[in-house]
Amino acid sequence: MSLGLAGCGLTRPPATVQAPFPAQWHAPLPHGGSLTALADWWRQLDDPLLVELIAAAETASPNLASAAARVAEARSTRVQAGAALLPSLDGTVSASRGVSGSSFGSGGAPSSGSSTSAGTAIAPVTTLQAGLQSRWEIDLFGRLRADRDAAQQRLDSATAKWHDARVAVAAETANAYFAERACQLQLNVSESDAKSRGETARLNDLSARAGFTAPADAALARASASDASGRLTQQRALCAVQRKALVALSGLDEPTLAQKLAASPTQRALPVVGAIASVPAQALSQRPDVYAAELGVASASAEVGSAEAERYPKLTLSGSIGRMQIRTSGFRESLDTWTVGPLSLTVPLLDGGARAANAEAAKARYTEAVSLYRANVRQAVREVEEALVNLDATTARSTDADTAVKNYQASFDATQARYSSGLASLFELEDSRRTLFAAQTARVSLQRESTEAWVSLYRSMGGGWSRPAEASSPMTTTPAAKVATSP
Repeated sequence: MSLGLAGCGLTRPPATVQAPFPAQWHAPLPHGGSLTALADWWRQLDDPLLVELIAAAETASPNLASAAARVAEARSTRVQAGAALLPSLDGTVSASRGVSGSSFGSGGAPSSGSSTSAGTAIAPVTTLQAGLQSRWEIDLFGRLRADRDAAQQRLDSATAKWHDARVAVAAETANAYFAERACQLQLNVSESDAKSRGETARLNDLSARAGFTAPADAALARASASDASGRLTQQRALCAVQRKALVALSGLDEPTLAQKLAASPTQRALPVVGAIASVPAQALSQRPDVYAAELGVASASAEVGSAEAERYPKLTLSGSIGRMQIRTSGFRESLDTWTVGPLSLTVPLLDGGARAANAEAAKARYTEAVSLYRANVRQAVREVEEALVNLDATTARSTDADTAVKNYQASFDATQARYSSGLASLFELEDSRRTLFAAQTARVSLQRESTEAWVSLYRSMGGGWSRPAEASSPMTTTPAAKVATSP
């Protein structure tokens, strides 16, 4: 695929930018005959607490606040760049006060500079002025238009990055929330295992005191119970640390968060994943970071045109209208003035190569933007395909994990019944218990991996963000699309 760029100004960068899009995904697509919408993907879980936590995290996120500030800054820059195309108008008001003097000779007639002057008359003079001054640079070579277009592209890019930050916060919060839930599930497994081993140790101690069980068996049961108690303590600590991470993300105080978590179901089924376009170029057009990278290339292209136009003459037109009033010794006079011009042409002659160097620097920034765009696309493809592979693998493994836990539980129950009847040794019981605990732990870990892959896939697909309707995707147009950098 290629990204076509139309540059502004007198010279343009290369006509097309090749983007490394594969012809198709090299990973299984989780369509399953059912397509769901990407928009607000976290709401598909039907988990009000997750939606509430994401909203709280967005409010508390410094990254989102910084992205919003950059949008506001870019919007102001765009206004300034657009205003440069229009005439400027300034109002001026001034007032001054002074004195004027006249010399008079002996005959009473004024005698300027006469050495025989008999006296001097001094009168105060007040001057009032008000006017409007206008100036307009005629954009002969497209420099101002290129600046405006570059500013617009930067504004759109900053807006896309704000959306990307918002999706990133949602994904991070969802992952922390799922980690909290998985930790609680593993805590339940550890508590059940510790309780079972503790009960076995208690019964073996009673049996050993009565002389029916060997002291070695009682010692083994106590050791097994201590191991389980240690794992339970460790798991509680891990869950406490995980909860503090969720507190920091959401900005909620820990007691309030604990109440909300306790009132919400521990586990919910993940929704069906769909709406993943089979053509990578179409799928990745919904990523705000890829769109921002495209706009970065377009902005850099416009800046090249602006820097080149800076090397050519500038034509400006000025004008003014005003009124001046003079007051002195009972005399008052008003004068109205207006001017059109001058029409001035500024031709750069000698600048030590500064303008040429600025143009080369703009071209270097354009080359950098193209490189970043290509790298962004490659990374996007990688993230999507990794998420697809992981989600497919965890989905395929989930049935086996459930079957393993079910059958290991049945085996443990049977071994425990045989042990209670004296037909199985304590070693057999503990071995069956360890196997069951490992299978239960593996299933919880697999559930955590599945949620991570689910979140990663939606994150890598843009998290429900949609390209603005007025911005056509350069990746879905063939053979070469156009990202306009000039009207």
